Amino acid sequence: MSELIGIARFDFRGGDVEEFKRLSEQAMEIVRAKEPGTLEYSVSFNADESEAIVIERYRDSDALLAHGENLAHLMEPVIATAASVHGELLGDPSPALRANFAEGGPVQLFKPWISR
Repeated sequence: MSELIGIARFDFRGGDVEEFKRLSEQAMEIVRAKEPGTLEYSVSFNADESEAIVIERYRDSDALLAHGENLAHLMEPVIATAASVHGELLGDPSPALRANFAEGGPVQLFKPWISR
């Protein structure tokens, strides 16, 4: 199984950054309590908090699938806080995980080519 890295980008111009922060804190509590396979879950903002980047690292595809199940109830409200959201998933996801990503959807898959 290979480690996966997710990068989500949020643009709050016209959105609700304070609600995003509140929901992100709820998500962090769930990740800490229920997700040993989530290796990293961090949120960073630009200087004026009009944009955020969420970095997620998962032990494997099963860990990312579990994360999706644990946070499913927060996804729609989180996405509703931003004017736009898009992301990337880096790694080699399992067929079960790959089936969750629509071609042309908001998350683009990147398969590893070379690394150290």
